[in-house]
Formats: sequence, C-alpha cells, structure tokens
Amino acid sequence: MRICHVTPHLPPDQAANALLPFHLGCWAREAGDDPVFIAHPPRLAPTGAAAPALPGPVTFVPSYRAKSRVARALKIGSAAAAWRIGRIAAPLIASADLVHVHSNGLLAEYCAKLAVRAGKPVVLTLYGTEIWHYRPRRFGPDLFTAAYRSASAVTFYSRGLLDFAVELGLDRPGLHVVYPPIANEFLAADRDSQRAARAQLGITARHLLLNVKRLHPLAGQRFLIEAMPAIVAAHPDTTLVVCGTGTLVEELAATARRLGVERHVRLAGLVDNATVAVYNRAADLFVLPSLLEACPTVALEALACGTPVISSDNPGGVELHGLFGDDVEVVPRESPGALADAVIAALTEPRRTRGATSDTLEREFRPKAVASNYYRIYRAVADLKARAT
Repeated sequence: MRICHVTPHLPPDQAANALLPFHLGCWAREAGDDPVFIAHPPRLAPTGAAAPALPGPVTFVPSYRAKSRVARALKIGSAAAAWRIGRIAAPLIASADLVHVHSNGLLAEYCAKLAVRAGKPVVLTLYGTEIWHYRPRRFGPDLFTAAYRSASAVTFYSRGLLDFAVELGLDRPGLHVVYPPIANEFLAADRDSQRAARAQLGITARHLLLNVKRLHPLAGQRFLIEAMPAIVAAHPDTTLVVCGTGTLVEELAATARRLGVERHVRLAGLVDNATVAVYNRAADLFVLPSLLEACPTVALEALACGTPVISSDNPGGVELHGLFGDDVEVVPRESPGALADAVIAALTEPRRTRGATSDTLEREFRPKAVASNYYRIYRAVADLKARAT
C-alpha cells in the first residue's frame, strides 16, 4: 500500500504533527508499505542527530503567509498558493492508495480536497489547536470543515479533543481516538537507574524537577518559575531543568533572577529525545503548567520513565489523571501557589509511578499498539472505499 502523508512539519521540527507522520512512515516501511510525504520545509536547520533519516521520499511545498492583515483577511494570494500546492501534490496523491492528512492549514486542507476529488480514502488526524480554536467560516470557502466532513475517518489525539469537537457540532461517523506513541527509549527507571541517570547528566541536587516544552506563553513555564521560591524554601536542594527553546527564554531567565532562584533553574535549550529520556529517568517530578494541552506526549514520556507528573488542569492533564490516577496530580492553571504546594508535598515523600501506569502505557501508548490502531483504521477505510467502487 502506498500511503501519502500530508503534514505541515517533519523532523527535525519537533511538533507532534511532525513526529507522528515520521513514526507512521517508519512503521509502514517495517510493514512492507511505501510511505511518501508532502510537507513544508523544516523550520529548524537539519544538523546531526537532530535530523533523523526520513522513512520515505519527501516533496516540500513552500509555505505561504500574506504579509499584511488586510491581505490575510481577504485571502489574497491563497488562490495562487493553492494552485501551486495542486501542481506539486496532485501527482503524488493520484499515485497513492491512501492519503493521511495531518493537522490543518492550506497545505493539509487543499490536499484533502485533491484526495477526495481523486477518489482516495482520506484519514485526517487532529492534534489540538485545529479544534480548540475552530470557528466555521461564515463567508468564503471553509476548507477545514470540508476536509473534516469528507474524510473517510478522523482521528483525535485525545478523548477530550474528540468530545469537544462533538460539542462544537462536528459529530459524524468515523471518529476515533488514537493516543500518541511513546518511543521505546523512554523506559521505567527504579531508584538505582535514577541515580545513574543523574550521574550521567551531572545533576548533584537532591531533588530534580523537569519540564519539556517550547518556551511559549501557553506552556506556562512562568508559573512554574514563580512557584520556585516557595519550593526552594521547603526543599533548598532542588533544581528545575526546562528543556526547550522559544521566544520566552530571556523573559524566563529574567524572572528567575528577579525571584532570586536563578541558581535553581536551568534553561537547557533544545534537547534531543535520547537526552530527554535520561532527564526523565533522573527526575523526581515532571511538572506541566500548560494552559492548554490535548494529550501532552511529554508527560506520557515522563510516566513511561517512572516519573510522576504534576499538571495544571488543562484538558490533557485532566484526561491523563483519569487514565493514570494519582500518578498525574492536577492543580489549577495559572496558580504558582497551588503548583508549589503540590510539588512540595510530592518531594516530601518522593516515589516512582505504579505498575498499573506501566500496564496502561504498554496497552495504549507504545508504538506497537499505536501502529496497530492506525492500521486498523487504514484497512477499514480502504475496504470501505473498495466496496463503494
């Protein structure tokens, strides 16, 4: 089977809608299928280990964004961009047996239209922002809603995301929840493995807190740093490591200095997955103060390493609490005080995650399980299309 993935991102970009298409392509290769990709060029310069070899040929389509608000409002240039997408993508879509469209945007939405026009089964995967910020267009073409309605199947990154789509009036047949895959390099660590990971990283503090997210207002790292004075007052030998890069790096560093906790906060920058796994094994707690999450893969990776999670009450954190119980504690968003109280209590009696958490991860989140779920959907939509013709 030739599977054409249409996605705005691919590695070395680290977005969820870059990593899942990459993994799906790898699994397709292992299954003897033929994956091909249509994507925008990567935002990050591919260097060394940050740029894994892709599992199939990639056709890059330059991204387009109008320079002025007026041009964006009037969709000036969108027609020309769609024509360019069609010229480049139509032959690849015509040669595919199935088209898997990831996320939204003109590239994804217009390729979904081309695939439906070519009579190809389409699987649409939604990651979060497409639904959290969904508003049907009142005027002009609504390519996203058309792609959503015409897809053979739609998969969501979380149950909460699917439920919210239904609340918005987007109920339809063929809706599925397929959770994100947790790479096998994220392995459970007992106390001995935790000490070994800390030695590998050169961490000497008694307590280690970890956050892995892009430095963006929605990630909420500011609230975690604002919680650090109270945490350090209760547990003086505590270090917070934040793995990620973004526009807020200087602001977060300044906040740590202003609060007098700069010695306890390490902004580690962009860190490769292998090193993130070591940090997760080394940590006492993974702290996720995000304002909005669908299904936070970074928190799942921490759980897979045996590290409990403290999350704000964003939708993804609440859903993970339902799945994993006390191994994911939930506190109110934008509340440094509540965050500090939860961290202080957890560090007073540190522990690793329960066996039931590991069982749930193996059943729902490991690559073999996720690949099986997607292939079940692929077979169903391919059979449905075959019967229709």
